[in-house]
Amino acid sequence: MQNGDACLVIAGVHKGKAGRVEDRHVSKGGDVTITVRQTDGTRFKTLERSVVPA
Repeated sequence: MQNGDACLVIAGVHKGKAGRVEDRHVSKGGDVTITVRQTDGTRFKTLERSVVPA
């Protein structure tokens, strides 16, 4: 996933939500987290493994 890509969350707390990838970060532990911005402007963070391209 890259910044600006449309995505759909398929697992976790935000399951079913969709939006655009805004920020991608690799943590010290190796997990990739992304910030997703929904069309209404709401942002949330989730793991990259929990999303698929939309």
